[in-house]
Amino acid sequence: MRAPAHPRQDDRLIALASYEILDTDREAEFDEVVDLTARICDAPISVVNLIDAGRQWFKAETGLGVRETPLDSSLCSHAILEHDFVEIEDTLADPRMADNPLCLGDRGLRFYAGALLRSDQGLPIGTLCVLDYRPRRLTDLQRDTMRILAGQVMARLDLRRALAHADMLRKEVDHRVKNSLTSLASLARIQGRVSVQAETREAMQTMENRIRAVSMLHEQLYRTDAGSRVDLGSYVANLCGYLDSIRPANVTLSHDAVPIRVSSQEAAAVGTLVNEFVSNALKHAFPNNRPGHVSVRVTVAADGRVGIFCADDGIGMQRQPAAKPGLGMQVAEAICTQLGCDLSVAPNASGGVTASLSFRPEGAGDAQDAERPPERQAGAA
Repeated sequence: MRAPAHPRQDDRLIALASYEILDTDREAEFDEVVDLTARICDAPISVVNLIDAGRQWFKAETGLGVRETPLDSSLCSHAILEHDFVEIEDTLADPRMADNPLCLGDRGLRFYAGALLRSDQGLPIGTLCVLDYRPRRLTDLQRDTMRILAGQVMARLDLRRALAHADMLRKEVDHRVKNSLTSLASLARIQGRVSVQAETREAMQTMENRIRAVSMLHEQLYRTDAGSRVDLGSYVANLCGYLDSIRPANVTLSHDAVPIRVSSQEAAAVGTLVNEFVSNALKHAFPNNRPGHVSVRVTVAADGRVGIFCADDGIGMQRQPAAKPGLGMQVAEAICTQLGCDLSVAPNASGGVTASLSFRPEGAGDAQDAERPPERQAGAA
């Protein structure tokens, strides 16, 4: 017969939904639990079973071959009405299951044991269970092991939920920071427009560009599911898109950036460097409406090192050897110290300047780097 609803059915279903686990793909850590449980209990079937409103859904199973079944034939829906562990030595001898079609016939399920999966509020959301085609009993060791493994399943579910909650909070923070920075950038732009002094207008434009570079990073963090890692290629492309919108008509700007995930700190450093170089080139490399071009490239070497190349074909470096480096160069040098690399600024043979650096991202060589094509270089076919 079908099991009655749990006394706190609505609360139980809310607790189950809070884990956002239903209808997700199979995962090795849960598959390993049911495989181990089946081996320890010498059972042909083991399942991580979650009891939904009208179905039982299996996060992991071995020996069953399906992902869900109706509650009408569910054995576990009876188990969640009991204590922490349920063992039915012979299902046909139990009035709750004697007429269950899954228990009848030569291949009927004659044995059931389940350790309850309880939420942090103590509500049962499912079971870790084993089934067999013959009546039998578990040993004390097998029962204790099932309880421990059920606890491990819940620990994994609790961790997933906590990480999802933390990620939601992180995204909310990034979203609010991005909005605040956008407001600051707009104020800087307005202040620059109303100022009568050219130096003030230039300073406000520089401030706006720097703020927008950081704002765009927080926007990308808000939109990503990769935690504190971002796609540097996408971020640089977005940043160059903004800089392209404010360039003078006599200068063109291009970018070519391969996808590579880096930490948010590394992305912020690279974004600041790109912003400083491009902004400086747009202001000083092409005087008197001289036509020219600025390019930004992000490459990834076979060993995982990321290369940043910013070039222009302007008038080149005009600073005297004895002059102190400007604020932009000081910022660039500080960034290279942060990334643990050296900045190279050299004249081009055909005119202009190229600034370049390379660094090894945190976690280079880990699984996250598998997203980039091997030995992919910006501009390659």
